[in-house]
Amino acid sequence: MSSQTKTNVDGVHSDVKVVERPPKERPYDLLLRFLGLSLTLVATIVVGVDNETKVISYAEMQFKATAKWEYMSAMVFFLVSNAIACSYAAASLVIAVMGKSSGSRKDDVTHLVVTALDLVVMALLFSANGAACAVGVIAQKGNSHVQWMKVCDVFDAYCRHVTAALVLSIIGSTVFLLLVLHSFLKLHYRSRS
Repeated sequence: MSSQTKTNVDGVHSDVKVVERPPKERPYDLLLRFLGLSLTLVATIVVGVDNETKVISYAEMQFKATAKWEYMSAMVFFLVSNAIACSYAAASLVIAVMGKSSGSRKDDVTHLVVTALDLVVMALLFSANGAACAVGVIAQKGNSHVQWMKVCDVFDAYCRHVTAALVLSIIGSTVFLLLVLHSFLKLHYRSRS
């Protein structure tokens, strides 16, 4: 709030209080950043702790097999990408909470850097989701052309957990897409005024 003295047409002075509204886009930005943080954190934890061990019989032999995220490079990429996105979402949430919307040049540069990093994290998540999805389809259906067997009929709990993490990560990457679109809309409306 600020107090200003205004002169009327008749020459009368009055104290008028001008109330500045906080920007409406800030709660959306904070909510989307918190959602991105939560979704990527849960996806990282679900994949990170997921493993399943089964005794498999094959050609009159029995052996113990374990499914873990670290055995497939696409799953490692998926887990690391979600961990990076989660860490970035936490840092950008702190920046958004502590940032002031004073319109200074420093704030504009900070907003531009955060928007660019939102775009990078979104692309990273979408690419990791695509890699994990491709591996998931092969695990679910196999590939008869190269004699890759189905894996999810043996490691069904592991595949269900990875699928749940993949869905969470896809929603998380969509949240980062919404953050980028939100920034573009703010820029568009700012340039019109």
